[in-house]
Amino acid sequence: MTQPAKETYQKYTQEKYTSEFLRNKLKLKSLETKTSLFEKYPHVKKFLDEKGLDLDKIRKHSAKVITTGALTGTLLFAVPTPSRNLPVISSIVKNITDFNSESSKPINQEKLLTNLREILPDNVGPLTRSQEKQIEKVINDVIGVNTKATLEGEHLNTTYGFIGLEQHLARYPGDNVTYMAPGRGAWGYFAGSKSNLTEEAIEREKWYVAVQTLYLPDWEERLSYVKDWYKYRKVLVVNTANGNAVIADIAEAGPAAWTGKQFGGSPEVMNSLGGSRYTKGAVVMFFVDDPKNKVPLGPIQYNNIDLKGVTMVEV
Repeated sequence: MTQPAKETYQKYTQEKYTSEFLRNKLKLKSLETKTSLFEKYPHVKKFLDEKGLDLDKIRKHSAKVITTGALTGTLLFAVPTPSRNLPVISSIVKNITDFNSESSKPINQEKLLTNLREILPDNVGPLTRSQEKQIEKVINDVIGVNTKATLEGEHLNTTYGFIGLEQHLARYPGDNVTYMAPGRGAWGYFAGSKSNLTEEAIEREKWYVAVQTLYLPDWEERLSYVKDWYKYRKVLVVNTANGNAVIADIAEAGPAAWTGKQFGGSPEVMNSLGGSRYTKGAVVMFFVDDPKNKVPLGPIQYNNIDLKGVTMVEV
């Protein structure tokens, strides 16, 4: 009588505590813990929502870091012994590579692209004032740069258009660099001579863009004022396909309307937006509100997520 009773109890236990049962219990416990955390500390939930972070993914990320660290430590310090049960080295390397690819996923870049797709129209072209205001807020929140579609009453013909590859501009009389335009830029040389070429002038030419100032409706009537206002004016350019962003300055007029492009970018600008083979693509371009000249020219690495005591860098 004793043996059958024992067998019956073991069978009952196995049926009751199946893997699915335990998995559901753990999920329920995890949900209860997360709910309790957010109820006690609502500011934590607000912070995570603003940063586009998911608590479950952070936990998953931490677990993978620990696992990868332990695996690497084992490979480095364990005494090698022959065994048929050891995993193949190529498999281990692949797992670590897959982890690095997943963990380096740019969270803020995805957030920016998701927001832009919700706001931008299907076809590239001028935006409404409402759409521009929404994008201003998204850029400020995600990238952290204060931009304006209209700044001091000035507005480009379009803030959403195609950008094309431009040549380098002559920085001073007699300048000779690879892939340089035959003439000067719309605002002339960046310096009067090679000896007067400053680091600021070098950066301005390196990170310049062309905009269609010649097609502004009142360009000729306000030429003396508008030409000075647009000269080296900073803009933020965002590739709407991949989220890459760069701060540039206006140093050239164009391109011509018949090209089908609304903006132009230096080789460095285009490379930062889409790589060495990137010659044309859709971008949004907004003025940078930077009266104290604090925002530097060049690519923006905005995938840094800073938590108290912890710095996570997305590369």
